Amino acid sequence: MPFLEFIAGSISGAVGMIVGHPLDTVKVRLQAQHVYKGFFHCVGRTYTHEGLRGFFKGMAFPVLTTGITHSIAFGSYSNALDYLTQSQCSDNGQGKPASAAQVFIAGCFSGLAQVFVSAPIDLVKVRLQGQTTAERYGGPVHCVAIILKEEGPRGLFRGGLALALRDIPCFGLYFLPYEVTRKALTESGKQPDTFAILTAGGVAGVVTWAFATPMDVVKARLQMSGAGGRVYSGVLHCMRVSVREEGVRVFFKGLLLNSVRAFPVNAVTFLSYESLMKIFFPLVR
Repeated sequence: MPFLEFIAGSISGAVGMIVGHPLDTVKVRLQAQHVYKGFFHCVGRTYTHEGLRGFFKGMAFPVLTTGITHSIAFGSYSNALDYLTQSQCSDNGQGKPASAAQVFIAGCFSGLAQVFVSAPIDLVKVRLQGQTTAERYGGPVHCVAIILKEEGPRGLFRGGLALALRDIPCFGLYFLPYEVTRKALTESGKQPDTFAILTAGGVAGVVTWAFATPMDVVKARLQMSGAGGRVYSGVLHCMRVSVREEGVRVFFKGLLLNSVRAFPVNAVTFLSYESLMKIFFPLVR
């Protein structure tokens, strides 16, 4: 039942978004702005000037819409993996366990499927997170209206190529360590317990962000370039300018923060997804 898998992905995505949004705001500001000396400086200035609400800027829109992107990601992955494994059934009609290559391919497919929807949603989130005052954008709807007015429909996909270069391979990596770790922590013939799912989800998040952070920096800078930030002509131009001015280490801005945030966020996301799937498919899972 693909529909129920999409619903499970939708709910689990919203839960994970709520858990990780405050640290995500700090990460976006560190990557896209040059006024912060480090994590604690960014946290201090945000709290001093904006209070606790500053850490939750731009959260409402992605929480309300993350159901769409995560339902597409998890639903596409699950159904693509089913298709790949069922296409190689054994003689007795039973599907073979998914190989690492099949998991990676299904993950890449899910990344491609969701990027078309997530690009404008992520752009609005980053724009709202990046502003320290409400002078430019009064909210998500106002933000979309301003982008359409100043940049046209194409403006909603600013940074889309960088997002695709980040998400397509990294979604393949996202599901692969999850499946491997969960299997390693589960006794043969038994269902994975809560500890196995939480650990596997956390590991998957950390591994994925270790590879995703360089392109995540480029994406954030391209997305902010149309909102008063430095203007870049494209991915390669952004990379060249960033390296020239800040060195190669610029691509690892927010890596530690991404890793710290990724473990609990993805642990909760996968646990929510697996729990919902057990409810929806009690006899299968």
